[in-house]
Amino acid sequence: MTLLLSVAQPLMRAPGVEPPPKAEPLAEATTDLLRFSGRALGSRLKLFVSAPSGEPADSAQEAARAAWEAVVAEFAAVDASLSRFRDDSELTALNRHAGSGRVALVSWRLRTMLAMVHRAGRLTNGRFDATVLDVLERIGEHGASTHSDGVLRASDGLAEPLALVPAGTPRASLVHVPDLPVDGGGVGKGLALRWAVAAAAPALPDDAGLLLDAGGDILCAGTAPVEGWLIGVEDPLASTGQPAEPLAVCALRTGGVSTSSVAVRNWIGPDGRPVHHLIDPAMREPARSGLVSVTVAGPDPAWNEVWSKALFLGGSESIGEEARRRGLAAWWVDERGRLGMTPEARVRSPWVDEGRVG
Repeated sequence: MTLLLSVAQPLMRAPGVEPPPKAEPLAEATTDLLRFSGRALGSRLKLFVSAPSGEPADSAQEAARAAWEAVVAEFAAVDASLSRFRDDSELTALNRHAGSGRVALVSWRLRTMLAMVHRAGRLTNGRFDATVLDVLERIGEHGASTHSDGVLRASDGLAEPLALVPAGTPRASLVHVPDLPVDGGGVGKGLALRWAVAAAAPALPDDAGLLLDAGGDILCAGTAPVEGWLIGVEDPLASTGQPAEPLAVCALRTGGVSTSSVAVRNWIGPDGRPVHHLIDPAMREPARSGLVSVTVAGPDPAWNEVWSKALFLGGSESIGEEARRRGLAAWWVDERGRLGMTPEARVRSPWVDEGRVG
C-alpha cells in the first residue's frame, strides 16, 4: 500500500459556527486501507485505517468505524470547549470575563489548553502568544463576540467562582481567568488530534495502524505501512487551483506533522492591505519574516503546531540554526521559493525536489 497525503495549509476557519461532524462518514474499503471523511473545526477531517492482513472484512470495517466515531466525538467535544468561533463555547465564555481577576471552574480540555499556551509562550520567548485575539479581530478575522456588559471584577466582592462547566463535571478544575482574551489557534486543533487518536486507537486490533488528517495537520498511531505513511510537503507558492507537486516527501511512522503558512489563510484587511493570521506579538501585526511556510514533524501534534509557528516568526535568517539547535525535523519555504530543511528532516525524506533546495 502506498498513500501520499499532502501537508496542506493550516486551518482556515470561516467565521460563524460550523456544525459538528456527522456520524455518517463516507467509508470506502480498499484491499488493506479503510477511509473515512467528514468535517470538523472548519476543515476537512480524514481518517485512514490500515487493516491487518487477513482480518475479516466485516470485523475490520466494524473496528475502523468505531475508531471513526471516537474521532468524531472528540472533535465535537473540542469544538464545544475550545472554539473561539462559537458563541456558546467554553473558551468564549471564559474570554468574556478576561481581566476580571476571577477564578473559573473549567473542563480538563480548556485547562490543558490554557496550561499549554502559557508554557509555549515561555519556551518560545514570547513568539507563541495566545493573546493576539484583538489583532486578529482588528485585521478582519472575526470570531464570537467576547464583549460582556455585565462582567464583575473581583474587587466588586463576588467571591463565587465562575462555573463554565457544571459542578461535578469529571476532571473539572479551577483556573485564574486570563487578563486578556485567549486564542488557542492551532494548538486547539493539535490537542484535538492528540485526544482523538488516543480515543480511536483502542478500537483497532493491535497490529492495525491509523492516520488522522485535520486540514493538513496529521497524526498517526499503531503499525505504519512498511514504507511509512508518505506525506507530501506542498509547494505554498504553487498557483491556486492547480495540482502541485510536493517539494519533499516525509515517511511518517510515528508522531505527526503540522504546518504554519501564509499561503491560504490570508485576506485583504479593512485598510486595504494584504494580511494573514500569523501575528508577530512584538509588532502586533501580521509577521513579515521572509518565510511562506514551515512544516515540523514530531511526536505531538500540539507541539508541532507551536514550533512551526515559532520558527516562522523567528524568520528566514535564523530558522535553520534554531531548528537544528532544537533537534527539530523541519522543512521551510522562503519568499523566493527556496526549500530548506534540517538534517532530521532530510533523513525522514525519501524524496526531495533538489532543484528547489537553497
